[in-house]
Amino acid sequence: MAATVNIAKLQSKATLTGRYLKQLSRLHSEKIPTDCIEKAVTGAVEKLAMPGTSAMVIYGEPQSGKTEMMICLTAKLLDEGHKIIVHLLNDSVDLLTQNLKRFKHSGLAPAARNSTELLASNTIPKELVVICKKNSSDLQNLIYWLKGKGKVAVIDDEADYATPNSGINKGTITTINKWVGQLIGSKGYYIGVTATPARLNLNDTFQNDTKRWVKFPPHSKYTGQEVFFPLDTKGIPYRLTRLDQGGNAEEAEDALVRFLVTSAYLNSTGPEKNYTMLVHTSGKKDDHAADRAAIEKSVEALLDGQHSAFTKLTTKVHKAAQQLYPSADPQALTEYVVENASRTTLIVLNSRRDRKAAGDSATDPTSPFTIVIGGNIVSRGVTFPNLLSMFFTRNVKNKLQQDTYIQRARMFGARGSYLKHFELTIPSQLYDDWQKCFIFHRLALATIESNLGVPVWVGDSRVAVAGNSSINKATVSLDKGEMSFGLFDYSSELEEIIQSAPTSVSTLEQIRDKVGNDAIPTFVIDFLKTALKNKPDGSLAIHASSSIANYGPSADKKSITRAKGFLGKPQLEAGKFPIAIHHVKIFYNKSGKAKLYYKIGSGGVAFIQNLKKAV
Repeated sequence: MAATVNIAKLQSKATLTGRYLKQLSRLHSEKIPTDCIEKAVTGAVEKLAMPGTSAMVIYGEPQSGKTEMMICLTAKLLDEGHKIIVHLLNDSVDLLTQNLKRFKHSGLAPAARNSTELLASNTIPKELVVICKKNSSDLQNLIYWLKGKGKVAVIDDEADYATPNSGINKGTITTINKWVGQLIGSKGYYIGVTATPARLNLNDTFQNDTKRWVKFPPHSKYTGQEVFFPLDTKGIPYRLTRLDQGGNAEEAEDALVRFLVTSAYLNSTGPEKNYTMLVHTSGKKDDHAADRAAIEKSVEALLDGQHSAFTKLTTKVHKAAQQLYPSADPQALTEYVVENASRTTLIVLNSRRDRKAAGDSATDPTSPFTIVIGGNIVSRGVTFPNLLSMFFTRNVKNKLQQDTYIQRARMFGARGSYLKHFELTIPSQLYDDWQKCFIFHRLALATIESNLGVPVWVGDSRVAVAGNSSINKATVSLDKGEMSFGLFDYSSELEEIIQSAPTSVSTLEQIRDKVGNDAIPTFVIDFLKTALKNKPDGSLAIHASSSIANYGPSADKKSITRAKGFLGKPQLEAGKFPIAIHHVKIFYNKSGKAKLYYKIGSGGVAFIQNLKKAV
């Protein structure tokens, strides 16, 4: 007798549930840790459920696995009843392809579709996951298609790029900001995801509130700023090659040779893998073409034993092999390079390539010698598997924009298995400025960890926090001058510690031991140790503590905050500390609660804060 169809059971299966747990199970099977993902997803769902929440931000380190987190977050939102979820990406075909592929490989149901595919469909699905590029045409078409179909939850990857309204000080709205706002509508939700949230805070993008921010912590195998840009660069665990200026054809060839040798060594001592060298050039497309021509010229010489430069180049490869891997056979490594030179893949990644959408994938290397050349597009969102070398061809003449350069750290990620073989070749000044970007960034994020308050962003004469046009000058102080951390219990014992050595960093360490890391984060002390290393004694001033009982209504005495700050000229005590640059002072209220404030008194350092959000 033929079996009958259990329609009721099939109908129950058509209502999808448990998708978040399935994603976590998938990651566990792939031996990918999920604790950091679960913290971010749980935090995001809790913040979205708070009354009045329509916009929030998830921030984490560059290359720390945010795509997997966003896949899991999407699954959780679907389980929670959100029917339409739109993922916004930067306007790059390579990035769209990479993300769409990762979403589909995850097995998430419903399967993600790109906006072009969706627009060609006549059906209206019960649930929808869409991936859309942040360009005017795609956004307008998607808004039209989704009209009247329900609330939209927008997850905006690299949210600080293109989305903020850079016309905010002119009373105008930029195009992408306008369309994203219309996509969210009056009832939708906005979740910005980024490694560099300063612009979102200082721009008031969609009225996001730092109280609704969620940290996405890095996973256990992550190698990031503490590895590549530590406070103390002695004994760094990778190869750092500093250049005087950059842009020299000989330096480019030398970097290429070292990449070829390193790939040859790794592939000679283990299973063959396809490795990538990223050549970061200027933002000018003509420079991309010129850099490609120079690299092609070197590769061409390796392909022909009769080429006029063959002997010179192979000799250079042989010498590099001896220097980098003295225990290996340099002849064998050189032979590997010559035998596989014809497999070299060169990819120029810029908007011209986007328009054509042709050629090899920069995100899926197909050769042991894959070389990607580009400027701005390679700096945002795109992940480069098996990235083995980064070469910066040019220095930066003007200020570095902090968010841009933090995002350019494409070498961050799970590089541990071959970290000691990774090479960063970079102009020395650019490395120092880049390191400073990360120091300032970490200093700022230390002010919001554990809900300590609104971040105070740090910049100076070489490092800009964000583009001026995106900073809402109606609410932002461009030089607040100080930052504070968590509340703690005040005691007279702290005063004894301060008076014993008011110019020593060790005094701050003793204070931290008494009041905890939230009150004065370890990173702040580490930063001061580095900043004061070559400075004379007296460059740090730890001032006697003060009560705020007599401050007027401008001070919030419970939270010990004040829009214009506490450390004015009288508090800096120039007569007592005449050469001090770094100032630390504790303020306390009648309830016995206290807060430590830190100010850099000179040196061109600016502390920037959104005063509207600060009180």
